Order: sequence, then C-alpha cells, then structure tokens
Amino acid sequence: MDAFQIYIIISIAVLAIIAILVFFINKKKKEQGLTPLAKYAFIFVIAGILFGDNWMIGYSLLGIGIILAVIDIVMKLKK
Repeated sequence: MDAFQIYIIISIAVLAIIAILVFFINKKKKEQGLTPLAKYAFIFVIAGILFGDNWMIGYSLLGIGIILAVIDIVMKLKK
C-alpha cells in the first residue's frame, strides 16, 4: 500500500466518523435534514475521494462539491 491509498482510507474513515457524530447529535435535536444542495455536495466530495486515482476527475468532483457546499451555506445565511 502506498501513501496515497493510506490517505484515501484515512479520509473515508474521518468522513464516516463525522457522519456518525452528526447522525447522533441530530437525533437529540428536532429534524433538520440536509438540504438537497448539501446532499449533492456531500455526494460529489465522496465521489471525488473515491475517484482519486484519476487526479483530474477526483479534484474536479471535490471542487464541485465544495462549491455546492459554499452556495448552500450562503443561501442558509441569507434566510
């Protein structure tokens, strides 16, 4: 296993831990599901990590996910 594969495994593990923590924290609060834009951002970021072998596709998907997340944050702040 090279360093890149270890980085991918660690990234996926950290994202899984964050998702689990958010799931348990949200159970205590009232239902506040993800917005559709946030769901797409999350999917693009995960796809960017999974397709990391091809750096052009991986970084493009990550960039799209980050842009969608920022748009979602700005839209929530304006409400």
